[in-house]
Amino acid sequence: MRNIEDLINKAVELQSKGLVTGQIADELNVSRETATWLLSRARRGEEIQAPKDISVDWSSIGKSSFRLRYISRVLSDMVLDLLVQTDEEIDTIVGTTSSGVPIASLMADELGTEFALFHVLGQRVDNTHPGGIISRNFGSVDGKKCIIVDDVITSGSTISQVIKQIREFGAIPVGAAVIIDKKGAETISGVPVRAMIRIMRMD
Repeated sequence: MRNIEDLINKAVELQSKGLVTGQIADELNVSRETATWLLSRARRGEEIQAPKDISVDWSSIGKSSFRLRYISRVLSDMVLDLLVQTDEEIDTIVGTTSSGVPIASLMADELGTEFALFHVLGQRVDNTHPGGIISRNFGSVDGKKCIIVDDVITSGSTISQVIKQIREFGAIPVGAAVIIDKKGAETISGVPVRAMIRIMRMD
C-alpha cells in the first residue's frame, strides 16, 4: 500500500468480499477506527479527520516462506529470552488471525512445542469481540503453558481476547510475540509482550 487511496480501495474491496470491519482492520494492519474511517471516506468522499494510526505492510516478508522462517527464528529467540527471564517453560504456541498463524507454526517447529490455532470470531456491532475457538484440527491448550503469536498489535484487543479465552480453557499464557507493536505494550492483560519492532508516535 503506497498511499491513503490505495488503503481506501483495498478496504472497499475487502468489504465487497464479505469481510467485516474488524477483519478488514486485521488484513490491513490498522486499527478498527482506521478501517471504519477508510470505509466511510470511500462512501462519502469527504474529508474527515483521520484517526492517529500507522498502516503496516509486511507483505514483502509474508509472501516468502524463506523470509517468514527467519522472522520466526528471531521471535523464537525473543521468546527464549523471556522464558529465561521468567523461569518458565512452554508447551504450545498459539497462532491467531490469518497473519499470525504461519509464523506461529514455524515457531512451534523451532521451539519444539505443539501448535494450536485460535480462530478469532467476527466482531459485534459495538466493535467488541464475541470470543473465539481453538481449532480441533491442531493442538489443545487445555492446562498448557502457551505463547500467543500475532503479526501486529494495534490496539491490543485481539491479543487481550485470546488471553481471556485461553485462560477459560485452563491454559496459562506465558507471553505474546509479535512482529510489530503499534501500541507500545510491555504487557497485555498481565502477559508480557515481546515485539521485534515497537512503533511510538511522538505527538
